[in-house]
Amino acid sequence: MSKPVHSMIRVLDEARARDYYTRALGLEVADRFDFPDFTLIYMRDPASPFELELTVNKGRTEPYALGDGYGHIAVVVDDVEAEHARFTAEGLPATPVKELKHGDTPLARFFFATDPDGYKIEMIQRGGRFA
Repeated sequence: MSKPVHSMIRVLDEARARDYYTRALGLEVADRFDFPDFTLIYMRDPASPFELELTVNKGRTEPYALGDGYGHIAVVVDDVEAEHARFTAEGLPATPVKELKHGDTPLARFFFATDPDGYKIEMIQRGGRFA
């Protein structure tokens, strides 16, 4: 069983993007994680657990062209290792399982799948902020 948890877009200006999504859709910042090369801002409607992940790549000065920015849909699964094994057994493209940490704090164990059109789907281990 899977559950959609977020969709990601790349943005050039964090403040401008946050303002737009707050005003246009009523989204609020749920979490923000600053890394050396990028920042992740998770925004959501208070009535929904589904989030929009804004990714700000530091040092980027040119706007993204449509189709140029990387994005994905993310879903949580009960057992990321079992899902990865299932994808592999069925011949479905999948990256190795990885772990993302913020400092010493684990954020997610995940892998990316790729659909027939090249769209990425992040499969995340259920738990922590991805319950």
